[in-house]
Amino acid sequence: MAADDDNPKPGSNYITQSELRSEFSHHDPTIARINNGSFGCCPATIIAAQQRHHLLLLRQPDYYHAKLLKPSILHSRRLIQTLINADHIDEISIVDNATTAAAVVLQHTTSSFSLSSNFHPGDAALILHYAYGAVKKSVQAYITRAGGHVIEVHLPFPVKSASEIVLEFRKALRTGKSNGRRIRLAVIDHITSMPCVIIPVKELVQICRNEGVDTIFIDGAHAIGNLPIDVKSIGADFYTSNLHKWLFCPPSAAFLYSKKTSEELMDAATAWMGTRDYSAQLVLPEVIEFVNRFEGGISGIMKRNHDKVVEMGEMLAGAWGSELGAPPEMCASLAMVGLPVCLGVKSDLDALKLRRHLRECFKVEVPIYYRAPLEGEVDDSVTTGYVRISHQVYNVVNDYYRLRDAVIKLVEVGWTCALLSK
Repeated sequence: MAADDDNPKPGSNYITQSELRSEFSHHDPTIARINNGSFGCCPATIIAAQQRHHLLLLRQPDYYHAKLLKPSILHSRRLIQTLINADHIDEISIVDNATTAAAVVLQHTTSSFSLSSNFHPGDAALILHYAYGAVKKSVQAYITRAGGHVIEVHLPFPVKSASEIVLEFRKALRTGKSNGRRIRLAVIDHITSMPCVIIPVKELVQICRNEGVDTIFIDGAHAIGNLPIDVKSIGADFYTSNLHKWLFCPPSAAFLYSKKTSEELMDAATAWMGTRDYSAQLVLPEVIEFVNRFEGGISGIMKRNHDKVVEMGEMLAGAWGSELGAPPEMCASLAMVGLPVCLGVKSDLDALKLRRHLRECFKVEVPIYYRAPLEGEVDDSVTTGYVRISHQVYNVVNDYYRLRDAVIKLVEVGWTCALLSK
């Protein structure tokens, strides 16, 4: 149930409105928090579970490391194995975040370049243009150092259908394979971050297999708790996702799935640090208990979040005379909504200034995306600013009404980004 739904039927064991408010009472009540996508959220019961692990460690560190820690990590790995339909627990490791997982995969992949007699300087790695910034930089660094080069898949936005993404991906593959070169690695987002769009990963993985791409890594940073994940059906070599964004774990924790288990790679992913705080990785049993307090468990949460974010996105687009940046089937629990052109979002800096203005003056927390005009488009007549809204179980409809009304007020008074100093 969403936070603004009716209470569950009498006699049910589902979470009530008052219990839900209590779970997130540590959130700042003055802020309309429409940005679960950046940092996720953590219920009070999970915070308490994490604190119990802290105290167990501090009470008797040697006993905790010797007897409790590894079995607890193993339990969390088994739960992840079930959630993503992996064949074996040895395919699952837990890491700090998805960016860490990407670095582990890149180090493993590029080190194998030098060991392969088939590798030739100029062979390529493929990555989406909208990939997360830190991952893009890592790919550029590792691949160029190994003697390869990086090809970016330039995806359309706004996007009308998944077929547009498939078309651009095929074009990039052809470019990468020109002059007898090979694509050694494809890094594909499951849900892009900014702008946020669900990518047809299963179809793209199959295309990569047909075209002889050596290694396929899916960056699903936003995926678990947001979309169903079946790693066997997807068919990639590696898959990662953050547990703290949409699965209610504390920051930060993520998993890395490796289809072909490599002892070297898993050792790198799970390198032992005696002073590391593992508590965020250990509360997954309590997270599963928490999501099962909702009708339909995590599947029910995902469906309701998707339905509600699309509903709120369409409400905002209607109020502002704009459109969604992607069709509903390409939104998960996030959606891009066009802002009125008259606000004058003409740069990434403008997007940051508008975001800060909404936070400081209207108590609304929402990311803003700047979409540069394409060749031939007139800057003052095309939508260049988009909000990325999220929906999670703590959100209420008034969060979105506050955003709607703030933007309408800015339009009514003739406000533009140009009025704000740096």
